[in-house]
Amino acid sequence: MQSFNKPSHIIITCSKRLTPFLQKEITGLGFKVSKIFQTGIEINGTLNDCINLNLRLRCASQVLYSLKSFSCNNADELYSIISQIQWESIIPKDGYFSVTSNIDTTSINNSLFANVKAKDAIADRFRNKLNVRPDSGPELNKTVINLFWKNDQAEIFIDTSGETLSKHGYRKIPGKAPMIESLAAATLLAANWKGEHPFINPMCGSSTLAIEAAMLSTNRYPGLFRDNYAFMHIVGFDKEFFEKEKQKLSDEIKIIPGLKIIATDISEDAINISKINAGAAGVADLIQFDVCDFAETPVPENQNGIVFFNPEYGERMGHEMELEETYGRIGDFMKKKCKGYMGYVFTGNLNLAKKIGLKPKRKIEFYNGKIDCRLLEYELYSGSRREDKNQK
Repeated sequence: MQSFNKPSHIIITCSKRLTPFLQKEITGLGFKVSKIFQTGIEINGTLNDCINLNLRLRCASQVLYSLKSFSCNNADELYSIISQIQWESIIPKDGYFSVTSNIDTTSINNSLFANVKAKDAIADRFRNKLNVRPDSGPELNKTVINLFWKNDQAEIFIDTSGETLSKHGYRKIPGKAPMIESLAAATLLAANWKGEHPFINPMCGSSTLAIEAAMLSTNRYPGLFRDNYAFMHIVGFDKEFFEKEKQKLSDEIKIIPGLKIIATDISEDAINISKINAGAAGVADLIQFDVCDFAETPVPENQNGIVFFNPEYGERMGHEMELEETYGRIGDFMKKKCKGYMGYVFTGNLNLAKKIGLKPKRKIEFYNGKIDCRLLEYELYSGSRREDKNQK
């Protein structure tokens, strides 16, 4: 039986450029970071720690618990070493497992071949020891084993997440070109959103940003909306421990008096989708939804809030010219209606961003899928800049 209290090193992966925000989350949960990668963080911990990380992390993709690291020069060595691991104490003999991998070695030219060799080694181990073997395939909803192999170094992990953590589980209808939840959460962490002041989200689409803002400010974690993780399909899984930790998520939800989140869109369909998704996340009553042109979005005056835009980028030919006017209007809206606020525009088109007509205080790098993006931060002074400085 696999011990859920045995320490090992844990790799928590994320999308490119989310590492600083994932690190902030991990240290906030009390873990000490031992290594930082371009797409992940390494810590030390147990499988029970992995349960909590899966329940609570907003910016992560997978939580990988290391079983063994080793030198590996070819596929035969890979098979031999993996077949020596006591898989019968990890994977239920009547269960189901899948193998995923990250391969960068000249030893083989097809990562799927490495997956097959690993899968065969596990299956043959079961046949030799128990004369039975669990089913296997591509599904990630049961036990998941992950292989990392770069040059002549390899490592085998239990992927305790299975399906990616990037999707937080509440979005029933995605809407048009939605921002993935982990990215939305990271941009809010970059904007230092805490719920103390209004959050205004014009052009909200399916309202991922507004929903994540409501979740973040009220201490709602993604684990509230998910009932299946790969760690639940490991021999030795303590269901009672999991249920106790999940109950803590509900107990830790905070009420923020006067919380003000406003999300608007010109599309009635988008607002209807937003309400459904917000309802699934349990935050529908925390967000004011309105159907209107973004320039008509209500903005509470004399507040030090956040106004956050995620407009289109103009990826189609000819579409960029059409959006120039929109970006110009975004700038006008922030200058005229959002004095005293911090303005944020998330975009993958810096040429269009110039049409906003404001100088950003910060340009924070992100990727949206494969698109190179920036979160542009604008300080929207309530008076002239000189007057504001004199008042401080």
